[in-house]
Amino acid sequence: MTCTLMWFRRDLRIHDNTALAAAARQGPVVAVFLRSVAHWQRHGHGANKLDFWHRGVVALGESLAGLGIPLLHRDIEDFDEAPATLLGIARHLGAYALHFNCEYPLDEQRRDEAVVDAFKEAGLTATGHHDSVAFAPGELLTRKGDYYGVFTPFARAWHRQLTAPRLTLRETPPVQTLTEVTRDPAPPLPPLADTPVGAGRWPAGEAAAADRLERFLRFRARRYASQRDFPGIAGTSELSPYLALGMISHRQCLQAALAENDGSLAEGDAGLTAWVNELVWREFYQHVAAGFPRVCRHRAFQRHTEALAWRDDEAGFRAWCDGRTGYPIVDAAMRQLVRTGWMHNRLRMIAAMFLSKHLLIDWRRGEAFFLRHLVDGEFCANNGGWQWAASTGTDAAPYFRIFNPTTQSRRFDAEGRLIAEYVPELAGLSPRDRHAPSDIQRSATGYPPPIVEHKAARSRALEAFKALPASR
Repeated sequence: MTCTLMWFRRDLRIHDNTALAAAARQGPVVAVFLRSVAHWQRHGHGANKLDFWHRGVVALGESLAGLGIPLLHRDIEDFDEAPATLLGIARHLGAYALHFNCEYPLDEQRRDEAVVDAFKEAGLTATGHHDSVAFAPGELLTRKGDYYGVFTPFARAWHRQLTAPRLTLRETPPVQTLTEVTRDPAPPLPPLADTPVGAGRWPAGEAAAADRLERFLRFRARRYASQRDFPGIAGTSELSPYLALGMISHRQCLQAALAENDGSLAEGDAGLTAWVNELVWREFYQHVAAGFPRVCRHRAFQRHTEALAWRDDEAGFRAWCDGRTGYPIVDAAMRQLVRTGWMHNRLRMIAAMFLSKHLLIDWRRGEAFFLRHLVDGEFCANNGGWQWAASTGTDAAPYFRIFNPTTQSRRFDAEGRLIAEYVPELAGLSPRDRHAPSDIQRSATGYPPPIVEHKAARSRALEAFKALPASR
């Protein structure tokens, strides 16, 4: 028997999957998933993401079984073991080719290059496909031939050069008969140091993703632009975990937006176009990872900010992690993250800017904390968001932009609903008082005083950024 291997990673779906469709066109398919739990943990992924990943693979296996495609599982300690493991499977099954969808962070690119080289040396083929982006990194460049480092011109180029074929959904493989390969059972993930939280909120698999997309389009999409910044309102798509692990594709989302918006992605309904813009942001950050690999090495995108004098404040960092900063909106955000494995995007900006600007603590510490807890933790988007907040990245917020947490709270959670939910000691206060309790109210409720005063913290951050050498 001969067959083609399909290597699944963060593309856990059978519909609209470029590599799977290509593999099926060559003949019978055997699917493979390599679990690199130790490697993922060393690189910061926590129990929430790994649990969702595992449940997604289980759902994928059930979908593949319906197509007659077996899913083989192998455990590897490190990415370095991937070439030999995949080559061993290929030789055992008599497979002549391997297909996979490309990933763009540096470690993943190096892993995939090593797999391609190993297969070529063995006289076999391994082919990567650009599936998670409309344009492969390097296709959209500035007039100087450089990767874009600013989002707006990238987005203009993306919309200008987008053609219908780039959004064409890939065909789903037909049902196949394959009796020579025994499907391996999916063993459970090894015990993790942290217990996953919020699993009930995130059912895994592409069916769950499709259902969430449908409900978003039906009930929220047209109000997305006006409601997405208010964490007390269910106004976002909540598709980020599914996009991060490929349980739904960007093409499926964009095709749905086209259908709802009279065939347009850039004009028309404000809610739909704003949501499309967020999908383009996701692609932009993948291009950044490929074009500026230093961001994958814990380096700042803006080189001159490498000299920033971050503070060594372990007590402040711990207060931020624990949701005990004395700023209710920040604490609600951090407690939401730890309790549910997710955080509203407006809160991500507020919490990240508080750590990097108010406390002047290295953004990389916050980036790692988020990645360890987020069910939708994905390197490119997480890194891009943190560097934006810290004014070290692409499209970085000007260094003098420092959110006032209390002002943000009053503007985006006017009734203090989120605070009441996640900082319950303040739930008995009036909505107005929840944003900035008085000293008497803090004492009565056991809520801590602010660990830093806003004006003083802002002045300290401004001085630190002004001391940097000029950007070049």
